[in-house]
Amino acid sequence: MTSILAHHGVLAVFVLMAVDAVFPAASELVMLYGGALASGALSSQLDVFGSRTSGFGAYLAISFAGAIGYLGGALAGWAIGYYGGRPFLERRGRWLHLDAARLARAEEWFRRFEGWAVLIGRVTPVARSFVSIPAGVFESRLGRYTLLTAIGSAAWCFAWAGAGWGLGASWEGVHHDFAYVDYAVVALAVALLAFAVLRRRRSITMARRAPDPPC
Repeated sequence: MTSILAHHGVLAVFVLMAVDAVFPAASELVMLYGGALASGALSSQLDVFGSRTSGFGAYLAISFAGAIGYLGGALAGWAIGYYGGRPFLERRGRWLHLDAARLARAEEWFRRFEGWAVLIGRVTPVARSFVSIPAGVFESRLGRYTLLTAIGSAAWCFAWAGAGWGLGASWEGVHHDFAYVDYAVVALAVALLAFAVLRRRRSITMARRAPDPPC
């Protein structure tokens, strides 16, 4: 990902953030590294439509590219949910990591936060990628949805790009630390999977051992 960002700059940020609106694409790292490139502290500068540059203008370019890309992806996600509805997700939801359980959680999210569900979701890690399509399914008003998404995505992109700008030359250390986080997440996922399998096997064993009900 960092290689793609280093070579394609704002275009890569735009595309990756558009994807992140409907499918997790590590938007934190995208904007963090984009901000670091914009600062000029790294060996490579930010590519802005073929021109290598750095400075405050580069920071604005990377932030707007992320915010606008995310908004475009979010509108596409809303359209998928609105026109496809629940039948589409029942058939194809697994492709988008939106199975019945996640859709139920999204529905609870919208019920809990009502009109502010979109804005809160846009600034919540992980959950922000699972707001767009459910918002369409639950028929969130497009005008309000667009406005809240624009505000949330802009706040997210400018903040993370600003953090990357501040880190600058320290990026390599941060990137190294994030690698350990990746390892921890993978280890946790494996542990949870093993627990789920063992629990399932135990339930099946107990069900087989249960006495038959009296006639």
